Amino acid sequence: MVQELLTVVIAAGVGVAAAAGVASRVVRQYERGVVFRFGRLREGIRGPGFTMVVPGVDRLRKVNMQIVTMPVPAQEGITRDNVTVRVDAVVYFKVVDAASAIIEVEDYRFAVSQMAQTSLRSIIGKSDLDDLLSNREQLNQGLELMIDSPAVGWGVQIDRVEIKDVSLPETMKRSMARQAEADRERRARVINADAELQASKKLAEAAAVMSEQPAALQLRLLQTVVAVAAEKNSTLVLPFPVELLRFLERAAPNPFDPSASHPAPPPAPRPSEPAVEGGQPPAGLRGAGPDGVERGGVERDGAGPDGTGSPDSVAAGPGVEHVNGSPDPDPIGPPGGPVAPPPVPDEPPA
Repeated sequence: MVQELLTVVIAAGVGVAAAAGVASRVVRQYERGVVFRFGRLREGIRGPGFTMVVPGVDRLRKVNMQIVTMPVPAQEGITRDNVTVRVDAVVYFKVVDAASAIIEVEDYRFAVSQMAQTSLRSIIGKSDLDDLLSNREQLNQGLELMIDSPAVGWGVQIDRVEIKDVSLPETMKRSMARQAEADRERRARVINADAELQASKKLAEAAAVMSEQPAALQLRLLQTVVAVAAEKNSTLVLPFPVELLRFLERAAPNPFDPSASHPAPPPAPRPSEPAVEGGQPPAGLRGAGPDGVERGGVERDGAGPDGTGSPDSVAAGPGVEHVNGSPDPDPIGPPGGPVAPPPVPDEPPA
């Protein structure tokens, strides 16, 4: 009798233990439990820890309350300025209402993924290429609002949405590279021009100072020579000051200047004129001598008294005259014939 009673007690204990094992559940710290009894939602959400359900009557579903990181597949679209791009993103969300996440939507993860893809396509069509490349913060906020609006009814909260990458066609990349290069070149030229302007002002100030002290230019020249010689070059190019050339030009005599210290050599002597016979000067003589006879220069090379041509005249008169600045060995004497030599006095007798 006692043995049978002991067997019944042991069997009852085993049954109770088995029933307890079937009815017991453990909810983790990052989970919440939703209980359905005969398919109907029970009031209250089971918190983390040990909990019990009625076996065969209640059904417990656990919902993860952690933040979920979901990548959005790359979406290809056309921007507002007609550029084809591929954009991918990532969505961070979490469940804030476990009952709504189970009841309101069949699969909240799939629903959030599809909503993120459609919202991303909509953002691409409403934005310019420059906004996608440089103004991503504003686009991320707009994309977050678009996904979060329907997700609130599902018991899901969108924490953050980030655009990961924007893929452009190769032709567009080359065009943007040329544009960036042109912009860099423009900025470089502007900076170079500004530097030239500042340097020209400083050089003008330096020239004004050197004009007051001419020795400063020579010192600057010597500094330049030292700087070039420090490079250990085999050839040294020495600049020649222009001021020194001007000084040498002023110091050199001018051969065409009559006041120069070294006059030009006289020209070769011309042949003498024939003597005047018969008391009349030859044709072409003009002017009057001391005895009242009209004499003048001999007109040569077809030059007459009317001034045509270039007369080459000589002065006539007693004494030695000059033809074009040279002594005339045969001067013209008075009218009546050639001038006789002076008589030689007789020698006294020995």
